[in-house]
Amino acid sequence: MPAQTLQMSGWKRFRRRLMAAVAVTPLVLVVTLLTTQSPTGHSAHALTLDAGPVMPFAASEFRANCLSSHRAGNDPIVFPNQPNVSHIHEFFGNRTTNAHSTLQSLRSGTTNCQPTADLSAYWVPTLYKNGVPVAPESVIIYYQGIHNAPQAVAPPQGLRIVVGNATAATADQNPAARWSCVGHGASSRDFMNCPPGSKLETYLDFPTCWNGRDLDSPNHKDHMAFAPGLVCPPTHPVVLPRTEFLITYPVNGTGLTLAGTRNGTNVTTAPGFTFHGDFMNAWDPAELERRMRDCIRAQRICGTNGNPI
Repeated sequence: MPAQTLQMSGWKRFRRRLMAAVAVTPLVLVVTLLTTQSPTGHSAHALTLDAGPVMPFAASEFRANCLSSHRAGNDPIVFPNQPNVSHIHEFFGNRTTNAHSTLQSLRSGTTNCQPTADLSAYWVPTLYKNGVPVAPESVIIYYQGIHNAPQAVAPPQGLRIVVGNATAATADQNPAARWSCVGHGASSRDFMNCPPGSKLETYLDFPTCWNGRDLDSPNHKDHMAFAPGLVCPPTHPVVLPRTEFLITYPVNGTGLTLAGTRNGTNVTTAPGFTFHGDFMNAWDPAELERRMRDCIRAQRICGTNGNPI
């Protein structure tokens, strides 16, 4: 069979077909995952069906459907206990997230995610259209077993991760940024000029390898690592499910910018290639572990209720 590459902007369509197949029978796909490393260690996002050497890859996923909760100039990971110091962020999930947020405060809060067992805090820079802030239409948080799923463990309580390069001066400096248009196959690290009738969307993938020790690190990244060749490095041997944000915005065309920090000043005119995201884990431990057991390690696709589809 000739090699066919499914660009990750088409991953949602592939996922739907995969979920339909899994619902009928425990289908195991035979695929090769290309993981060409960028200078920053981020894996390339292409899935290739190939007749050459292959590895088994079973569907493995659960998710939370969330909404925008609020926006504010806070960042409890990068600027803890410093309200209104950060550029503006759009917060999803936990309604109480602010500059002072901790695991304990999040666990005492409420969420607009389904399931309500996910009290985690998620945030990204606010999107602007012609200078006007735009709330996402849809936010889906996927947790995916993309390698070594039977050995994956639940993200530890209080884990904090930042992905992406908010200070990128060029698109090449932020491989994590990925923009596309709903219904169209192309993607770019900078904003797409989506045609009328379409909507802007973005995928943001978090690393899957943890050092097994630290819930954070000075740059909020070094306690985690991506998996070159789908193998965690010896320094980060613990496999976690991949957290992926899929965010859809009800906009198209031009005039798009992000909140950001440029030359030390907070602005609302940052380019699309500065996109980044943050995650503070505050899932209910028992419900998170149930999903790890029944979805990720069992290599099944699950819905928001944590049950296989």
